[in-house]
Amino acid sequence: MRCLLPAVAEQLFRDIRKIYEETTQIPDDLLIALKFVFGSCALQALDLVDQRSVTCLSSPSGRKAFQVIGGSGRLYTCFLSCHYCPCPAFTYTVLRRNQGLLCKHILAVYLCQAMALTQQESVSDQQMSAMLSGTGAP
Repeated sequence: MRCLLPAVAEQLFRDIRKIYEETTQIPDDLLIALKFVFGSCALQALDLVDQRSVTCLSSPSGRKAFQVIGGSGRLYTCFLSCHYCPCPAFTYTVLRRNQGLLCKHILAVYLCQAMALTQQESVSDQQMSAMLSGTGAP
């Protein structure tokens, strides 16, 4: 979350992390806050979290990328380090129209990290390089 999101969003993820660790639930007030801060993609992101759609790929060199299986079954490779997702909603809503902080895929990654629900997968440096260059997938 390294200074890529507004402070209110950062605090919201910290609150979710703390309460979820204690209760394994997100209380209604935090769900309402998620909807207020992130708009309509909040519910869709929570659905992706429930479906365990987020996988963190990590390589021996320390590089990380997140793969999210979208609602349509398409696989999106997201990068938190540069706050990017290749989905059309990110391009249109976040980049072009500046009407949202992020898409449902990136929000799902942040939520999975806060709730410690991210699946982990190790890949070789070669696999990571191929994925990052767009020439292959792990």
